[in-house]
Order: sequence, then C-alpha cells, then structure tokens
Amino acid sequence: MVTAHVTNVLTGLEAQRQGLEELYRDLHAHPELPHQETRTAGLVAKRLRESGCEVHEGVGGTGVVGVLRNGDGPTVLMRADMDALPVKEETGLPYASTATATDETGAEVPVMHACGHDVHVTSLLGAVALHAAALDDWNGTLVAVFQPAEERADGADAMVQGGIVDLVERPDVAFAQHVLAMPTGTVGTRVGPVLSAADSMRITLFGRGGHGSMPHATVDPVVLAAMIVVRLQTVVSREVAPTAPAVLTVGSLHAGTKSNIIADRAVIELNVRSYDDSTRTRIVDAIRRIVIAECEASGSPKQPEFELYDRYPLTDNDAGVTERLAAAFADHFGAAAGELPLQSASEDFSRLPDAWGIPYSYWGLGGIDAEKYRLAEEADRVDQDIPANHSPTFAPVIQPTLDTGVTALVVAGMAWLGA
Repeated sequence: MVTAHVTNVLTGLEAQRQGLEELYRDLHAHPELPHQETRTAGLVAKRLRESGCEVHEGVGGTGVVGVLRNGDGPTVLMRADMDALPVKEETGLPYASTATATDETGAEVPVMHACGHDVHVTSLLGAVALHAAALDDWNGTLVAVFQPAEERADGADAMVQGGIVDLVERPDVAFAQHVLAMPTGTVGTRVGPVLSAADSMRITLFGRGGHGSMPHATVDPVVLAAMIVVRLQTVVSREVAPTAPAVLTVGSLHAGTKSNIIADRAVIELNVRSYDDSTRTRIVDAIRRIVIAECEASGSPKQPEFELYDRYPLTDNDAGVTERLAAAFADHFGAAAGELPLQSASEDFSRLPDAWGIPYSYWGLGGIDAEKYRLAEEADRVDQDIPANHSPTFAPVIQPTLDTGVTALVVAGMAWLGA
C-alpha cells in the first residue's frame, strides 16, 4: 500500500530535522546571485554523494544533478532552484544575510534569499536523503535537479544546453514546488495554467536634446515617455478580455542627467504577464503600436527600439499528473491540502520537462506563520501585513515549512515510485 510506504520513507524525518534546519540557516545566510551559486552547488553535491547519488556537477554552469537508482520502475524528476536576489535583507533574523556580490553589470549589490529558494534546496536534499534511507519501500529512479539562475529566466535553458537530457534517462514525470505567502503547513495544487508567462521589454525612445529654457527647439523624450506610460495603462483594461488575466507593469523609466537639460533619449522597461499565447501576442502588439504612434505624434527623429528579454514560459500543469498528485496530497495532508490560486509570478522550470517532452506539475507551499496569516486574513489585510516573495522582509518560518516541503516531495515522488 502506497500510504504505508510513504510513512516508512518519512520515518527518518525526525532524525534529519535538526540537520536540515541548520542547513537552511546556512543557505539563507550565504545567498548567491544567478550563475554564481558555486558555494551552494558544492554543498548540494556533497549532500547528494552522502545519500549515495550519482552526481553531475557544472551542468549549465553551476547546476547539479543527483541520480538515485533503485531498480526497475518509473523515473521521477524533482527540481529545486538555488539562486538568490539583489535585495538587502530587513528581516532582523539572527541568520539574516549580510552578503554582497557583483552583479552582471559590475555593480556591488546586497544579496538575499528573498524568494525562498533556500527552502527549496533544503527540502529536496531532505527528500533525497529520506528516499536513500528507505530503499525497500520504492522502486525506480529519483532525479534531483538543482537549477541555477531561475531569477534570470535562463537557468533551465542553461541546463538543457549543458546536456542534462543526455545525462539521465528520460523521466516519466517532473515536479517542482515553491514556498509562497500562504499559511505554513499547507500545500496547493492546480490543474492547467498555474504561473503566468512573462516578458520583459526594454524600449529606447529618441528625442532631440537641448537646453531646458528652449523646449521648442527639442523633442522632449521625457514628455514622450510620460505619454506612453499613461497610455499603456489602458492596454489590459481596454484591449484584453475581462476573462483573460493579464498584468502590464512599467517598472523603470530613465532619462536625462540634469534639471535644465532636455535629454536626447529615454528608456522604458516594462513587464507583461499572461496565461495564453493569444493574450501575450495581443499585449505585445499593443505596446509596439502605442509606442510607435506616440513617437510619431511627438515628432521623434528616429524609430523606437524594442528589446525583449527575461522571457518566462507559461507553467501549465498536466491534468492527469496534477489530479493524481492532488489525491496523494489530500490523502496525506488532509485539510491542509487544497487548490492553489492562479499565480501571476513566473518560472522557467517547465523548460526542463519540455526538453524531454514529459508531463509535470508545480505546486505551492505555505511559509507564513499560520496565526499571523489568520489574523491578517480576518482583518482583510493580507496584502498589507504579509510579506510576499521578493520583499526584503520575506522570511518563511523554519517549521513546519521545512517539514512540509520535504514531506510534499516525498508524497509526490512515492505516488509514482511507491506504486
């Protein structure tokens, strides 16, 4: 019976708990930026070898793959992302990060695990160790993938280009989880689209510079950019169907160097979130149309330039896999397992299973103190009082978050490996 096998595999969790908590604090205190996860990768490889895995390092740069074979049976891939963010931590925790690093532009920046990837790494290492200690209770192959640079949207692609498909046999199914601003101890699944596709766009607008006292002799890119930013606010509200979720955010606008100088260019950076290709195309086309038209209206001396970057695919959970997973979660977690609301965040995880052409499921894991969340929910102040991912105050409570993260991976894996 699968439930009995799951219980046997999880028997070792209590003995592992302290060590996993210590590992989590260590990872949290030593975050690393995308493609710089060398220390984290070294710790991961060491732990995987201790669990008896065949280990592949340097996959796609700093990626690590551990393979735990246990006879004939399905092959299950589980993925954890390792990178951190250029955020200055403000949690006040005794193990808070004080790390800094040089980013891809050469700037010195603070670094923090503000998205919870330290939870993901710790949970997957714990799940691998538990499987390794209970070989009599499952059959098949467990593939543990520790991915770099999720925050740059190119870490999964780097691992694919680095040959991960040739390193291990084709998995039957792939899983990933993400700690979110939900009550700790809970897990949530969702059939179909669960995370949005995302596109970042950099738009360079060209004006004609001059003295601030003689605007009539210039084409002011600041006014042009302002008109574009305002007009872009109508794209989702007036050009996308109300039944199609979408987000368009202008996150950056740069122009000029001095108050009395009219610049010769401005740069807008924006981000689009969508859940299907037609909506994605409609929004991107609308952005181009609006920008070009406003440049024409302002007499811009040169056509604008558009650059798409940091493109994330849609995360679209396989129905059959997710339904089977949800049943296993409900059986083990009871009322703590539910449906995950549609998320506007984005991920590149799906590029890994897509490289093999295999089904996958991605679920959410709660990381917020349950009582704190309950009080905020009762006061209708969740958005105001509960720090979300990427916040400098985002800090999942260690327990039961880690226990739940490890357990969810074990339950998911055993729904295939223990069958």
